[in-house]
Amino acid sequence: MALLRDLASLLRLRDFRRLFATRLTSQLSDGIFQVALAGHVFFAPEKQTSAGDVAAAFAILLLPYSLVGPFTGVLLDRWRRRQVLVWCNVLRAVLVAATAALVLLRVPNPVFFTACLLVLSVNRFVLAGLSAALPRVVPGERLVVANAVSPTAGTIAASAGALAAFVVHLFIAEGPTSTALVILISGAGYLGSAAVAATMAVDLLGPDADQITARVRDALLGVARGLRDGAAHVWERRAPAHALGAITVMRFCFGILTVMSLLLSRNLFHDPHNTDAGMATFGLIVGVTAVGFFAAAVLTPIVTPRIGVPGWIVVCALLGAVTQLSLGLTFALGPLLVAGFLLGLVSQGAKIGVDTIVQTTVDDAFRGRVFAVYDVLFNVAFVGAAAVSATALPADGRSAPVLCAVAAGFAATGLGYAAAVRRHPPRPLDGGTTGPAKSPQSGELGKSGNQGR
Repeated sequence: MALLRDLASLLRLRDFRRLFATRLTSQLSDGIFQVALAGHVFFAPEKQTSAGDVAAAFAILLLPYSLVGPFTGVLLDRWRRRQVLVWCNVLRAVLVAATAALVLLRVPNPVFFTACLLVLSVNRFVLAGLSAALPRVVPGERLVVANAVSPTAGTIAASAGALAAFVVHLFIAEGPTSTALVILISGAGYLGSAAVAATMAVDLLGPDADQITARVRDALLGVARGLRDGAAHVWERRAPAHALGAITVMRFCFGILTVMSLLLSRNLFHDPHNTDAGMATFGLIVGVTAVGFFAAAVLTPIVTPRIGVPGWIVVCALLGAVTQLSLGLTFALGPLLVAGFLLGLVSQGAKIGVDTIVQTTVDDAFRGRVFAVYDVLFNVAFVGAAAVSATALPADGRSAPVLCAVAAGFAATGLGYAAAVRRHPPRPLDGGTTGPAKSPQSGELGKSGNQGR
């Protein structure tokens, strides 16, 4: 399989292996922690879950810590990224241990949400650092492949952690003790991720020494200026700005479908009081979506040499419109599982393309700030989707008008991004472009910067 060959090729790079292992262990633990959180908030037997409840939880957990994003970018462009990966994972392990203690103490939800908020805030530094560091361990001509393998594998690892946590929940007694146990397991994973990151050289992941600000206070005071400079850097090139706009809208659509799937699983497909069945069904949807992520990692390096990275993003958006409309309107579990797989495929396929465009068209000195803003857009879009869902979705999640609106959003994104690319085609800093290969025999990918197949 091409993906396995690509992965094997990248794993020959020692530094990539270590960064890759750091990502896998970190995101595996993320999946475990997030399921423990979901089980405690959304699938507790004594709680009823409506679209408003889901929206409120997402707003509490995602919107405030999205404000951390700008600070992560500025600090990632001044702190050694390897140190960020080590110490943020250690800090997360400490915080999840405290969160487990709060669960056992049965503290009120606001206190629990505050602890979760701290864990997820630190997560911003880790995810932004992993993305910003990737070009430091992979040659430029391999970035499309690396972006197909690395973030996608991380997402699959998170899904695997989530599925494992779902299984644990099904076989142990419900209650605070089981939730605390799952949370502690995620903390052990974070320590493992810190240990792997510590095997890398301190200066390996950048930024370069002459770009590091010694005083944190100076870096924090420069947040506004740094964000302004980062935004100006993106806007001057236009192509990364258009790519970020496209993925933001697609993330909004993904968020609405996620809330819809959760409500369907809990309140339509099963008796709302049968929370085990609802959680198992939602876990199944998460699983098939993860398979779609894997399929995106397989297809993206195959397709982009032929149609280019921007062309693949357009195809993903349009495919999302067609598949969600044709399969989702049945509101039956079987077709929705197929729709979930295809949603994973198009969402991750587009993200791989956007990651590559941002990495190749943004200077390394600005990359941390740009990826931090990228993370903020991702989370604000998801929270916005949850807020819209709260007003538009019924308690059982079944709404044909909302699903049609989501399909229209995917279609508008595809058509709008296609028009934007014609006006401002992505041009990597090395002087190449990101379109299809000029010749299958040339051994070059032309616009995408990947090696020919």
